[in-house]
Amino acid sequence: MTYANGRIVRDADSHVMETPNWLEPFADSGYADKLRLFGRSIGPIDKLIAAAEKRKADAEASAKAAADPIAGPKGWAAYGAFDTAERNDVLDRVGFSSQLVFPTAGLSPVHAAKDDDTRYAAARAYNRAIAAFCSDPRLIAVGYVPLDDPARALDEVKQAIACGCGAIMLSSGPAGDRSPGHADCDPFWAHLCEHTVPFMLHIGAGTRTQPKAFRNNGRERAPDIHGGGENLRFCDYIMLWYAPQVFLTALIYDGVFERFPKLRGGVIESGGGWVPDFLRQLDLAYKSFSRTDPYLKQLSMTPSSYLRRAIKFTPFPTEDVGLMIRDAGPELFLFSTDYPHPEGTKDPLGRFESTLAGIGEEAKERFYHLNFEEMMGMPTGAGATTA
Repeated sequence: MTYANGRIVRDADSHVMETPNWLEPFADSGYADKLRLFGRSIGPIDKLIAAAEKRKADAEASAKAAADPIAGPKGWAAYGAFDTAERNDVLDRVGFSSQLVFPTAGLSPVHAAKDDDTRYAAARAYNRAIAAFCSDPRLIAVGYVPLDDPARALDEVKQAIACGCGAIMLSSGPAGDRSPGHADCDPFWAHLCEHTVPFMLHIGAGTRTQPKAFRNNGRERAPDIHGGGENLRFCDYIMLWYAPQVFLTALIYDGVFERFPKLRGGVIESGGGWVPDFLRQLDLAYKSFSRTDPYLKQLSMTPSSYLRRAIKFTPFPTEDVGLMIRDAGPELFLFSTDYPHPEGTKDPLGRFESTLAGIGEEAKERFYHLNFEEMMGMPTGAGATTA
């Protein structure tokens, strides 16, 4: 029996652990030297990659790593971390029908770019690379498009979808100096709808963290959740949902969901416990401000109704998803593992199941696969057993 234990399961959050030269073969001429990841020094990541490569040549070591991938080593040491054949085998062993695949470090050249030419070239190389990694149809490549320049964004989303990306990640921040709901971005949203491709907001690009001045508290800065220095800390975690809230509010207020009723999206790895109250607050604000605001008067639905129709959310496995479902309904939440990142824990399915006591089977089916299928525009029910 697989980890899925006979249930249809679709994983809304996994990652590729990129190697230093992961982007270079996919770069346009003249950009390869700008797209090497992690710098050029040999460090801990290089050693982990070397150990994983050595393991692949050892049948016994590979069998041990593959025996229980969800509970096994994480990061670059994980089975299927950066090798496509191994990742395909992971899906066979765990029994997942689909898995969205996000970057780990592959977007760092995009965010470090000093000009639009480099920024969009880096995004293009990333989209080609993630599509190549996701050669198995069960693996769904999540491309990335900067919205800074709406015309370029439209060109890039066309190329990303054409090369095989099945979802498009966006920064949770503004679209350059515009709202993502600006009419200039409408051709981008229209193209997603035309091709039934959802957008994704994921921890990373645009995520708000504790303002720098608040870190000046007269004490040494504490280590992050993994004991290092680069990831989130307690005060940053509490802000994970701020940027998605601002972004989604803009799409509601600026009429994007009204103009594009087929638009779908996901808010991934930003938690889910905040969602029920966010829906309530949106509708409370709408009730108060729609009396005088002409733009709110143009909306045909309440703000929460747009999000219920268009957006899904991934709770963390440490959260009480059963409580969320009872509070906000079963149509909003998605199962995810964050594989092979350690934040996904060694047993995400077991952790989620522990909070689902008393939740009906239909709601569970929504959580494990039906909501994913709605978000991705897949067939549901009997046709949902494959990607």
